[in-house]
Amino acid sequence: MWSVQRHDRIAVATFTRPPRNFMSFLAMTELEQVLLELRDDPSVHVVVLTGGVSGYFVAHADLDDLRAIGQGQPVEGDPSSWGRTLALLGSMPQPTIAAINGQAWGGGCELSLACTMRIVAASGHFAQPEVNVGIIPGAGGTQRLPRLVGAGRAAELVLSGRAVGAAEAVAIGLANDALPDEGFVEAVLAWAAPIASKPLSALAAAKRAMLEGLSMPLDDGLRLEGQLFIGLQTGTEALDLQRGALDRYDEAAPGEIVEL
Repeated sequence: MWSVQRHDRIAVATFTRPPRNFMSFLAMTELEQVLLELRDDPSVHVVVLTGGVSGYFVAHADLDDLRAIGQGQPVEGDPSSWGRTLALLGSMPQPTIAAINGQAWGGGCELSLACTMRIVAASGHFAQPEVNVGIIPGAGGTQRLPRLVGAGRAAELVLSGRAVGAAEAVAIGLANDALPDEGFVEAVLAWAAPIASKPLSALAAAKRAMLEGLSMPLDDGLRLEGQLFIGLQTGTEALDLQRGALDRYDEAAPGEIVEL
C-alpha cells in the first residue's frame, strides 16, 4: 500500500488504498517499516508522505479495524503501530512533510500532525470529526493540534468536528503553505528542495531541538539547544562549511549580502 520514490535527497512515500485511502492497522504497520528504512538511509534528507488516490491523503482510520478492536476481534497488522509510527515521524532525523492532496480527516489529520511540516493542495482539507460519531481523536489529535494552532483554536476544531480548507489551514498555522492542485507533488518537491540541500546532521539537530524543546521548560530547552549546537561545532562538516562562508565574506564587497 506504500510505494517510495527518490528525488535526489527527498524520499516520497505514497499511500494507495482504493477507493478512499482508509488507514488500516496493516497499512500503518507497513508505513512503520518504510520509515525505519528511510530513517537509516543517510542519503535521504527529507521524507514526504502523500496520497495516491485522487481526492484523498488519508480519509481517516479504517472504521472496520476500529470496530473489530473494540469488540475484541483480531485484525491484520499491529494495532500498536499507530503510536510507534507517529512517534517515529518525530524522532527520525529527517524532517517529514505531509503533502495533503485531498481529505485528511481523523487519523489522516493526526498522521499529518505528527509530521514536521504540512503542505496542502488547494483542494485539500483537514478535520478531527471524531465527536460526530461519539468518540474523540485517539492518535494524538487532542495533544499535537493544540501545540500547533493553540489551545482555543484546537478546542473549537475538535469539539465541532468541522473541516478546515487550505486557505484557513495556512492562516491558522495548521499548514505551512498551500500549493495548486495541478502538479502538486512536483511543487512540494521544489518547496522542500532548499531544506533537503542542507547537511543532514544540522537538519536532525534542529528538528530535535525544536520538537523535544516544546515538551521542556525553557531553561531545559535552551540547555538542549546548547548541547546540540556545541556537538555540531566540533564536526568537520560544520567547520568546513563555516570556513567557506568566511571566505565568501572576505571576497564580497562592503554591504553585499552573502548567502551562507
